[in-house]
Amino acid sequence: MTEMTPVTQATTDATPVKTPTLPDAQTVTSVKHWTDRLFSFRVTRPQSLRFRSGEFVMIGLLGDNGKPLLRAYSIASPAWDEELEFYSIKVQDGPLTSKLQHIQPGDQIILRPKPVGTLVHDALLPGKRIWFFATGTGFAPFASLLREPATYENYDEVIVTHTCRDVAELEYGRKLIDELKADELMQELIGAENLNKIRYYPTTTREQSPKMGRITNLLQDGTVFSDLGIAPISAETDRAMVCGSLGFNQDIKQVLEDFGLVEGANSDPQHYVVEKAFVG
Repeated sequence: MTEMTPVTQATTDATPVKTPTLPDAQTVTSVKHWTDRLFSFRVTRPQSLRFRSGEFVMIGLLGDNGKPLLRAYSIASPAWDEELEFYSIKVQDGPLTSKLQHIQPGDQIILRPKPVGTLVHDALLPGKRIWFFATGTGFAPFASLLREPATYENYDEVIVTHTCRDVAELEYGRKLIDELKADELMQELIGAENLNKIRYYPTTTREQSPKMGRITNLLQDGTVFSDLGIAPISAETDRAMVCGSLGFNQDIKQVLEDFGLVEGANSDPQHYVVEKAFVG
């Protein structure tokens, strides 16, 4: 496995060695490995960076050719956080993540401070319920939005669905929601009564768990609504954000449109939005 090349180094006789300079460098402050396929990390935040919770930026490392190797990563931390958090899959032969998974606190990564994305409140019309539909590391933008006060100001109910193959892959989201509800700072910032608006609905597709199945199927057969004791999705009341694999995005788009929802964008707010830049 190729380890990340240090940004600067020196020989034992203190003679400087020329190494590639990392552009737009930010320093890694912490790293946590959740499974052999998933990890999260936090980095310093550029003072000039302003973003809306739910947006993504380009991050990466220098490739073997000395040029930046970048990929789109949703920011998992909220817009008010002093650091930036990211949640990533490990692809053993991936050009970027085969290296990125080995970062340690003190290392540096490239971060292009130009946030964009469709998973923002401005891209949705007003509604009463907001659905966050995620698979795998697609939970990342919702980790940001769940810590954003506007989410609770805009909606009476916040329904979070997260579908993964195995139970361990749900841990990042489950732990975040549990800590969110128990955290005194978040209770003060958002309000304990608002945090009670969260309805968490995790499912697995391979390993046995309390709720098995693809969320698309569970929506289509009405299982989700009966489990949560709520009315089916309606364009009058429901808004949705989607982030997952390409196949999942396409499938759930069809499901939502069958319920009468219309896809929106920053320039045309509607009933639901999909993050097209993310695939994982």
